[in-house]
Amino acid sequence: MTRFQRPVPDNFDHSNLNGANSLEPSMPTPSDHNPQSEAELHPSDQSVSINSPDLEGSQPLVVHDSPEKNRRAAENPWIEGLKTIGLSAILAFGIRQIVAEARYIPSESMLPTLEVNDRLIVEKISYRFNDPQRGDIVVFWPTERLKQENPSLKDAFIKRVIGLPGETIEVQGGRVYVNGQPLRENYIAAEPEYQWGPEVVPEDSYLVLGDNRNNSYDSHFWGYVPRDNIIGRAAVRFWPPGRVGELGPEPEYQE
Repeated sequence: MTRFQRPVPDNFDHSNLNGANSLEPSMPTPSDHNPQSEAELHPSDQSVSINSPDLEGSQPLVVHDSPEKNRRAAENPWIEGLKTIGLSAILAFGIRQIVAEARYIPSESMLPTLEVNDRLIVEKISYRFNDPQRGDIVVFWPTERLKQENPSLKDAFIKRVIGLPGETIEVQGGRVYVNGQPLRENYIAAEPEYQWGPEVVPEDSYLVLGDNRNNSYDSHFWGYVPRDNIIGRAAVRFWPPGRVGELGPEPEYQE
């Protein structure tokens, strides 16, 4: 027997059908919007889970931010500033210890070559590969004898290298003699008025004298400078502006 299905009127209310199941979830209307269901993204969050209340049993969608992005976002500007200052200090310290440093002249012992308050660049690279040469203006730490005579002495000295290891040095008659030969010097303020030597310069040591021979506390008072005490070579004068230039073994300004 044929069964006829009664047609459903167009104005029939479907909400009255108990136990009816929808085949697919309906789209929420704007009034159904739940702000609590949305995830909030903070700069410090490592990941965000987005769960839809209408998709029960489904896996959460996890959105991962780049670790580098999160690190930059969380970085404190004060920490960045401290890092920059620290790196600059380390570089400056490294340059001063290994490459070069600035020094000023506090006395008249190196006149006329160096005047009081001259500013110099002391380079430290060349003596890592080569030995000091006669005529070099060197900066060095006080020797043991100097520290015994004056325990509070801590400042570096600056003098000119005159005698090399193994050479016989003598000062007499207003001249310096190296292995019996007079040394030509066009950089001294006046001829030395003292007698000294002859003496042989010890191994790995140097005899140093000030260019202002009669007003310099140097090797003819306290002996020789060990190689290890030498800090570096005075290479350039950068102050005052009118006297800027390289410091060579024989100054061009004095005949």
